Amino acid sequence: MSSSTSAGQDASGAGTLFNATDVNLDTADPRTIYCYLQSSKNEYDGGLGVRISALFVILILSSVVTFFPVLATRSKRFKVPLYLYLFARYFGAGVIVATAFIHLLDPAYSEIGPLTCVGMTGGWAEYSWPPAIALLSCMAVFLMDFAAERYVEKKYGMAHGTPSDERAGRPRVGSVDAAALQYSLSHRPSGDPHQTHQHLHSGEQDGTAPAPNHHVNPKAFEGGESGETISVMTEKELAVETSFRQQIAAFLILEFGVVFHSVIIGLTLGTAGSEFSTLYPVIVFHQSFEGLGIGARLSSIPFPRRVSWMPWVLCAAYGLTTPIAIAVGLGLRTTYNSGSFTANIVSGVLDSLSAGILLYTGLVELLARDFLFNPDRTHDDKQLTFMVCSVLLGVGVMALLGKWA
Repeated sequence: MSSSTSAGQDASGAGTLFNATDVNLDTADPRTIYCYLQSSKNEYDGGLGVRISALFVILILSSVVTFFPVLATRSKRFKVPLYLYLFARYFGAGVIVATAFIHLLDPAYSEIGPLTCVGMTGGWAEYSWPPAIALLSCMAVFLMDFAAERYVEKKYGMAHGTPSDERAGRPRVGSVDAAALQYSLSHRPSGDPHQTHQHLHSGEQDGTAPAPNHHVNPKAFEGGESGETISVMTEKELAVETSFRQQIAAFLILEFGVVFHSVIIGLTLGTAGSEFSTLYPVIVFHQSFEGLGIGARLSSIPFPRRVSWMPWVLCAAYGLTTPIAIAVGLGLRTTYNSGSFTANIVSGVLDSLSAGILLYTGLVELLARDFLFNPDRTHDDKQLTFMVCSVLLGVGVMALLGKWA
């Protein structure tokens, strides 16, 4: 076995000297061979101007597609066709699922899996850590999601899907159909800009409910011994607050996982060698599609007026993450080695954690709740087919991008 790497190089990253020019395969430690084959060095090969352009291209495109679904449901100026919104929403859901499997879990195996330098070293060799870490983060998100659901149920006396309203004989708050969604996307009263589909939970597309009432006056009642007037939430406001509390924790965890993934991508792009010309366009599409998934998820979360700023900040945070990481990578372009032993551990653990987060969010929060457990799911087969095809297209395109990055 021969290589351009000099004899005696510390191939394992853990202090074991390995002479690649003199190897007895009958007695050699397989770990040292794996570590030698997987060892790398900084591969930066110039082209600073093009790399700087990548920073701005990714910033603009990923931000635009991330803000689009939120703008479509919150801005009075946008009159977005229903099917365009549905495409953005469900294509983004498919992107999130494919990202978990193809762009996070698979790379984690190549970084800290059993047949890697890290995976054959010390405690890393005792167990297959990528699925274990992904399982841990998935269960952690489940527990946080369930805790939020239970907290809201106890505090407001209603569970997910507002079954308490149904048991009490009251109409469900927040159930909206395709016609109502189309109405809310194109007829927003100036006095109530928040009454849009984003106030609702997920996939309210049945074609029977009327358009939502945009003019509900606040109620008050006389209470207490002193007879003071106490302001009370309207049903609509209570439904918004309830749904927001149920969903925001899971979303913040989703963005946490995506942001870490974006940091690794940005560092890699900033320091890449000859593969930069391939990575550049692929990562532009990758980050744009992933941003669409983030924006689509945000668009379905109802934000009360007191935190109406939050979706814009969360969209901006995603849009800025990769460009900032690219800038950091450019600053470290001659020293950072994305294939080093330490870098593999860090990226492998973060990819595994993010994979578990996105798996839960994509399969449970997005697909299961919209298609399987949504009481307001549309009965229009044409619309359902369009939604499912949008999901499959998102999965397919993002999985295809995994061939290059």
